Amino acid sequence: MNPVQDLIKNLADEHGRTRANLLPILQGVVEQEKYLSEFSMIEIARELNLSAADVYGTATFYSFLEHKKMGTYLIRVCKTITCAMKGKNQILLTIEDMLKIGLGETTSDGKFSLLQTNCLGWCHKAPAMLINDEVYTELTPESVREILSHYLKK
Repeated sequence: MNPVQDLIKNLADEHGRTRANLLPILQGVVEQEKYLSEFSMIEIARELNLSAADVYGTATFYSFLEHKKMGTYLIRVCKTITCAMKGKNQILLTIEDMLKIGLGETTSDGKFSLLQTNCLGWCHKAPAMLINDEVYTELTPESVREILSHYLKK
């Protein structure tokens, strides 16, 4: 068995092998592997005795279950009306300018990927973004440059 198969088997042992346990298993794979490869989705389907289409449909429905390889730092900018009204577009332009990538792209060094996502739950402190699991709120172009500079030094 390879490491992904071992991971999926362990997650299925922990959560169970029914359709109801699909989401925690998908989340577990993303937590460890950072995305759901085609291979991992097929292996999950095999382990849970589900169709690959069922696994793929579930995996692609949820915006936080990446199904393609992303950068080390995954930047998600909130795209709700509140964030848009508070300057989300300026935030996106600042990120795109600094990293030289557009939405849905990854930097050539594989360090950063940029996505928009639905509500992050920080409307009262808009605009907001998430870098991996770290939340940043009340963003300005200046604060975004400062935040990204910190990540660029890592």
